[in-house]
Amino acid sequence: MAPRSAPTARQRRLGLELRKMRVAAGMTTEYAAGLLGVPRTNVPNMESGRSGISPERVRTLAGNYGCTDHTLVDALAAMAADRGKGWWEAYRGQLPEGFLDIAEMEWHATRIRIALSVHVPGILQTEEHARAVFAAVIPPLAPEEIDVRVAQRMDRHQVLDRPEPPELDVIVHEAALRMEFGGSVVARRQLEHLLLMSEREAVTLRIIPFKAGGFPGAGQSVVYAEAAVPPLDTVELDSTHGPEFIDAEPQLDKYRAVLSAAEAVALTPSASRDFVHALAADL
Repeated sequence: MAPRSAPTARQRRLGLELRKMRVAAGMTTEYAAGLLGVPRTNVPNMESGRSGISPERVRTLAGNYGCTDHTLVDALAAMAADRGKGWWEAYRGQLPEGFLDIAEMEWHATRIRIALSVHVPGILQTEEHARAVFAAVIPPLAPEEIDVRVAQRMDRHQVLDRPEPPELDVIVHEAALRMEFGGSVVARRQLEHLLLMSEREAVTLRIIPFKAGGFPGAGQSVVYAEAAVPPLDTVELDSTHGPEFIDAEPQLDKYRAVLSAAEAVALTPSASRDFVHALAADL
């Protein structure tokens, strides 16, 4: 089978974890190839996500690398077993790959923690709000490009509609709630949608009011996706050039601390809903 031309972020992550395991064990690509009975050139392709690998081969490599973290090995084997195409693949070739990688990350997360200062989380945006957001980018998007981006953003909602959705913990600054993308009517409907979603058992909404003052990470948009095991967690940071995915343990520790600090200055879920109600009533 020919190598993948564009592996997904999840496929790259699986390969990266196998490479980290091999390097930590002091093993060569020749050794790994010998274990699997494949040409040496196959190993770099596996470790870059460009070639698939079976769960059995994941376990063979992990066992011979001396990995004793069985929960990690089980999680990696599960990643290797997942060969199905997610709904986001329908947008491949129509949208930048980062859009698809975010949807894939959300779909496989067990818990999603978000902290945003000037935007409502994409996974909780209304169609009208999302359309207004995409209409404000530079360079301007063609109407058909906006349509595709809005459609994909609305499809992201389905992760919360599953029988067992991931936990979603959202911290939004008051500044984001007061940004009237699309005008006051659209803004009010967006706030009402946030309130509706916050009533779901899996969703927790917390608001940081202006009067809370400064807090760590105030200038960043942070999405922390928890995986089946902590070593496979991922942080996604927004930038004007697309999403940046971070998985180094020191950085994961940092952003766990950032989110906890933001949560500490935020209103309680109940007070947050009252706060959003009041803002919506003023529009």
